[in-house]
Amino acid sequence: MYNFALLDENTKREVRRALLKAIAIPGFQVPFASRELPIFYGWGTGGLQISLSVIGKNDILKIIDQGDDDSVNAVNLKRLIQATTGVQLTTDVFDATLIQTRHRIPEYSLDSKQVFVFQVPMPEPLRKVEHRETETLRMHAEKDYGKMYVKLYEDILHHGEITLAADYPVLVFDRHLMAPSPIPRWDIPKLNMAENLFLFGAGREKKIYAVPPYTKVEPLSFEDHPFSVERSGHLACVFCGSTSSYKNEIPSAGGEGQVYACSDSFYCQSQRS
Repeated sequence: MYNFALLDENTKREVRRALLKAIAIPGFQVPFASRELPIFYGWGTGGLQISLSVIGKNDILKIIDQGDDDSVNAVNLKRLIQATTGVQLTTDVFDATLIQTRHRIPEYSLDSKQVFVFQVPMPEPLRKVEHRETETLRMHAEKDYGKMYVKLYEDILHHGEITLAADYPVLVFDRHLMAPSPIPRWDIPKLNMAENLFLFGAGREKKIYAVPPYTKVEPLSFEDHPFSVERSGHLACVFCGSTSSYKNEIPSAGGEGQVYACSDSFYCQSQRS
């Protein structure tokens, strides 16, 4: 006989306390005692612990992996949560009250009644430029993000533009540098002044952080090289014909060449219907 939502009540209270601190200090990484779960670290244990700690019996759950509702990761996490809570599952982004994701934000905007949980592999944005934990803590405390700007500037010198495709560093509330998880650049603007609450959990690194509703989130950039999303808006989805969504490149039906399909499976289905 499992406890409701698998985790014991003391663990859920500890996670909720960390979440409250994270919401109070947007973008700040709060340590927490990450527990063992029946899935491997790196498969979403941080996000799963948040979902199991905040979910209620009346919640409606949606889980996506790279935008897909039916991937192996999404399906197995849904099975685990439903088996231990009995909550209703959905693929409809408008019906869901709790959404957990790996590497995407839905194309449709979320509202204030929804909580969005990220599975985060690496929560420290400064790890790209500094491997020492004591030094990254100092840099955050002093808002010393010069090394990150230097890294972006070197990228421009070598390639003529900033080439980071995912996990693009953002500044939250003009104060804390934050890793938005490996979402594509396409999804970064959706974090800024959103109506819903964003929660981020990194189980392996034992860190939780958050972006509350209506919080300013800005990607790092330069005046002469402003932030831009992927250049895929003109490409049409092979299934629904959309030119306004983020797309994945897939093999054509005949096996010759490549075509493009919406990454967000619910968005694609809704456009076709």
